[in-house]
Amino acid sequence: MLTDNFNRVINYLRVSITDRCDLRCRYCTDSGFSFTPHPEILRYEEIIRFVRIAASLGVKKIRLTGGEPLRRKDLSFLLKQIDAIGSIDDISLTTNGVELADAVETLRDAGLRRVNISLDSLRPERFAYITRVDAFDKVIRSIDAAKRAGLHPVKINTVIIKGFNDDEVLDFAEFARNRGVQVRFIEFMPFGDGGLWDRSRIVGSAYLEEQIRRVHDLHPSLNSEKGPAKMFHLNGSTGQVGFISPMSTHICHECNRIRLTPDGKIKPCLFSDTEYDVKALFRQGALDNEVADFVRSAVMAKPERKVETTGAIRKCQRSMRNIGG
Repeated sequence: MLTDNFNRVINYLRVSITDRCDLRCRYCTDSGFSFTPHPEILRYEEIIRFVRIAASLGVKKIRLTGGEPLRRKDLSFLLKQIDAIGSIDDISLTTNGVELADAVETLRDAGLRRVNISLDSLRPERFAYITRVDAFDKVIRSIDAAKRAGLHPVKINTVIIKGFNDDEVLDFAEFARNRGVQVRFIEFMPFGDGGLWDRSRIVGSAYLEEQIRRVHDLHPSLNSEKGPAKMFHLNGSTGQVGFISPMSTHICHECNRIRLTPDGKIKPCLFSDTEYDVKALFRQGALDNEVADFVRSAVMAKPERKVETTGAIRKCQRSMRNIGG
């Protein structure tokens, strides 16, 4: 097992395969965002090697993210290679859904088991404003296609921002109930240089849960992935709602993950700027055992909590597009 200094078992790896994206979400980045030069992005063979080494250390779950992972060519090849690593139990994908519908069956056949689709508004005109792209219908089509393809569960990631989309909470709960999907409300988090973020825009999960309970009967359900979401069944439906509360609650003691950024950095903690350059090791010809020792040392540096000594949550200087969702 791969464990850190606080006896947390690290068995989950999120791999961002690109920082490119076909959306320009206002809370994620400004319109002048510059992409990492292609030679600095990890090659597929480097990603596959890293996953294989991580699996030998006890990692069981892989999530591919971006940017938008479907912007990178031959994603099905990468999925097949990861799926061929016998000790990997679960492979999932986080996507904005714009291109998913046409690719979902190919990705499923390559080894994809689950999908998370980002969707922050159910109003087409607001979606276009938030993302700067008119693609709402494509995302809805992808949600339906993922369900038809048998990916389960289909999760909808919704970042709730005060004064931005917090008036759609009940609409999203109804969407979950009618379509039989999981809608997971995520508290707004501080990343990168996006000018939209400030603490006053956070809408706490407890408030959202209270609003939904006024209309729907909620019944606690087991989070099958043992992640940070607090999940509830909606009465009379296979749909569920969940709440991810990184800003209002302390969930760090449950953290079982590390991240690999598209430019080859191991990131032990999402809220820290501390990173470990594994790409440099690869390109200097390091042996697998040397890389494994490097991974262990990065995991041991994982902090106990995401807060500074002042008690405040530090704003990570990299955007989520750089880090990987």
